[in-house]
Amino acid sequence: MSRPTLLVFLLLVLIITSQFEWRQQLVSDAETTHTQSQKQLQISLREESVKEKIILSQEKKLQTLNELVQSLKEQLQQCRSNNETLNSTLSSMTGKIIELEQLQILED
Repeated sequence: MSRPTLLVFLLLVLIITSQFEWRQQLVSDAETTHTQSQKQLQISLREESVKEKIILSQEKKLQTLNELVQSLKEQLQQCRSNNETLNSTLSSMTGKIIELEQLQILED
């Protein structure tokens, strides 16, 4: 074989092998991209799951707080009612004491 023919042959072999390498790289890149997108999807799903759990937990805490607020309102109302009763009783007793003092003053 002549030298130019040998060079052309080697050039063809080089071109063909580089074509195979490029195709393998493209396939490998495509597989890598697919794998990465699947991992990203899994990560997104996990994040959504965690967010939902956080929201549910916060809703439960809010419900508990609302129940506590309601209980405190009821206790406050009961205290006010008790205070009104005590004030009424105290006022009545004060009136009776004044009457008794006035009677004692008159009797003396």
